[in-house]
Amino acid sequence: MKTSAYFLILTTIFLFNCTHSKTEVEDAFVEAPIEQPIPTVEPNPIEDGKKIAMQTGGVLMANLTKAIADNGTENALSFCSTQAIPLTDSMSVAMNATIKRVSDKNRNPNNKANEEELAYITSVKETLLKGEQPTPKLTAADGKNTAYYPIMTNQLCMQCHGQPNTQVLPNTLAKIKSLYPNDMAIGYAINELRGIWVVEMEAN
Repeated sequence: MKTSAYFLILTTIFLFNCTHSKTEVEDAFVEAPIEQPIPTVEPNPIEDGKKIAMQTGGVLMANLTKAIADNGTENALSFCSTQAIPLTDSMSVAMNATIKRVSDKNRNPNNKANEEELAYITSVKETLLKGEQPTPKLTAADGKNTAYYPIMTNQLCMQCHGQPNTQVLPNTLAKIKSLYPNDMAIGYAINELRGIWVVEMEAN
């Protein structure tokens, strides 16, 4: 009887020690983290060009709004005639892209759309006539991606591009004619196609 009890005690101690040792080993073992592959980001020139156009538009709008607030709409016209294109060119350098705004009804002769740009403008107008939302266009040639984005009119635009003598006041109209004798950028309504952004980028 004593021998059996003694054997039972030894067995219990042995089992306890084995179990305890295994737990310590398991606790001490830390698996090496599995190295995850870095996800590949596919180039998206349409989205890249959109960001560039929006940032450039934001800079122009901020400066235009300030010019109007400082000295009225007529002062804004002077700003546009002398600063809009240089500001756009500065953004081109900063964003490493060629950026421009063009229209089929340009005010500044330097903003006149070329044949390919006119084709996109026509397609956007046709889309809008159907009551649909226009989409950007992307072309690729000679290691360059060129993206096109619509520019729609809003309430602020009406001060210089709306209906003559009602939305565009007589003094403003006279200033437009003095700065741009061949102006075609008038008579718009809200939410009409004013022109397009054209953003040319290096292809990745």
